[in-house]
Amino acid sequence: MKQNSPYKRSDWLPTNAREVKIRGWEDLDVILFTGDAYIDHPAFGPAVVGRMLESMGLKVAIVPQPNVKDNLQDFTKLGKPNLFFAVTSGSMDSMVSNYTANKRQRDDDAYTPGGAKGFRPDYATTVYTQILKEKFPDIPVVIGGIEASLRRVTHYDYWSDTLKPNILTESGADLLVYGMGEQPLRELVQLLKKGVPFSSLKTILQTAYLNHSDNKLIKNKNWEDVEIHSHEVCLKDKMKYSSNFKTIETESNKVHGRRILQKVKDKLLVINPPFPTMTEKEMDASFDLPYTRLPHPRYEGRGAIPAFEMIQFSVNIHRGCFGGCSFCTISAHQGKFIASRSKESILKEVDKVTQMPGFKGYLSDVGGPSANMYKMKGKVQEICDRCTSPSCISPVICHNLDTSHQPLTELYQAIDQHPKVKKSFIGSGIRYDLLVPEFNKKADPKELQAYTVEVLKNHVSGRLKVAPEHTSDNVLKIMRKPSFSNFHKFKNQFDTLNKKLGLNLQLIPYFISSHPASELEDMANLACETKDMGFKLEQVQGFTPTPMTVATEIYYSGYHPYTLKKVYTPRSKKEREDQHQFFFWYKKDKQEWIRRTLLRLNRGDMIAKLLGR
Repeated sequence: MKQNSPYKRSDWLPTNAREVKIRGWEDLDVILFTGDAYIDHPAFGPAVVGRMLESMGLKVAIVPQPNVKDNLQDFTKLGKPNLFFAVTSGSMDSMVSNYTANKRQRDDDAYTPGGAKGFRPDYATTVYTQILKEKFPDIPVVIGGIEASLRRVTHYDYWSDTLKPNILTESGADLLVYGMGEQPLRELVQLLKKGVPFSSLKTILQTAYLNHSDNKLIKNKNWEDVEIHSHEVCLKDKMKYSSNFKTIETESNKVHGRRILQKVKDKLLVINPPFPTMTEKEMDASFDLPYTRLPHPRYEGRGAIPAFEMIQFSVNIHRGCFGGCSFCTISAHQGKFIASRSKESILKEVDKVTQMPGFKGYLSDVGGPSANMYKMKGKVQEICDRCTSPSCISPVICHNLDTSHQPLTELYQAIDQHPKVKKSFIGSGIRYDLLVPEFNKKADPKELQAYTVEVLKNHVSGRLKVAPEHTSDNVLKIMRKPSFSNFHKFKNQFDTLNKKLGLNLQLIPYFISSHPASELEDMANLACETKDMGFKLEQVQGFTPTPMTVATEIYYSGYHPYTLKKVYTPRSKKEREDQHQFFFWYKKDKQEWIRRTLLRLNRGDMIAKLLGR
């Protein structure tokens, strides 16, 4: 242990037999396998699940990044758990962790000491589960985390370019917990403690399982059922496959969703409705668990863990996102309704962060999935109860949405009053469109400006990053993002305040190439318009199809799930590379290609705009 660490080894959940014995345990109730290194911090799902189960009186161990290339002793060294094995790929889908948007293997892994690659197998949840079921066929396996959550139905897998069945079918797991896991896992454990057999756990909200054809489907008088096209039909008909997603997304975002059923060969996939959004009290309880906030001491000497270095002095203030962006998985996993922590709980964590080894007075981020959605919710809950929209702010901001930024402004100010905090930064993405009065018409303009001024004066380190994503309104409509005209308005606000406040800040916009509906000419227009605004783009990426997004369904099927109309999508390697090159019009090695391409598109008028005469 480091000399300045206030903790002893037993303050972490055990990761091997020796640490189990240090705690005086003879056996374990739950053994959790994860593709990440074990970081005992509320930003990392395995730690949250482990600590929550521990708070229920269970004996829990974590096996981080088990070796799947040797004799598989990591899977047997702790023996059998009394209740179940838990499995997650970690904080990301393993294929996103392992590969770039161009399907090249990444050179590093942010969730591994030293950033080393190769410690997480492809399709980690499936690989870990299959090994456990082979070694311990009589012990239930519960899968969860983002990989399991987003692969819970028939889904397109970009990396193999195939349509895969639900992950329960592939892995052989007994139960799947989707979304944020505290609520369903708590109920699961409570039922097991009462003596309910694991095989009878069929009515827990926010779980999914496979029902065998010879088993009668358990009915719940409070639930309605909806059946989507079977896996076999999806394999044959891309339009029917795409149409499934509208049902899946709609039911997942409802306050009171229906149970989703899907046939897979001789079995029936059953996805129970989600839990209600976590209350402030439940959120506080999760974040107030006794985390050390540090990586397990087993990693000393193996190098820093990049993901931890990024967030070790940050504080998460809420979960969920009501943006519903068609390329993003946040609402699919965390939900579209915002679950906020209390101001008291946040300030308590801030105080704990200031006492961490190495803290020098700077909080790297006070935020969430979108930094400025804290405490926002429907004004009249009954309206939200009836809502089926995937987004609260697209195509317009819902009249029932309270977008007041005052609680957030006051929270920032309270944090900065802490005697050990020199400055708190907003590292999470800010939804700039919520700060544009012409778009956020129901909000108080003075309140929006007060928040913007607070951020620019006190919470930015030279650069404010926002994500307009594209300039084409046609593409933005598919993205569920507002018109680019709103970004022009925001930039005018930014420039005016920057000058008025005597600051020298940069505005850094994020953009995506190769998104569904994006034509090559759209990217040329993007290059021209952003150049005209004074930008040389650097924060750019190619669209990566990930399971459980509208954009991915369009990419695979060619049809929009809601309209079933055809949508053009760049799919070939050349199409994707061509679109991406327009971001870099200012690089000499790109300019001759851009010149030839614009002539081919009959857009010679753009050559002078982009490249000069």
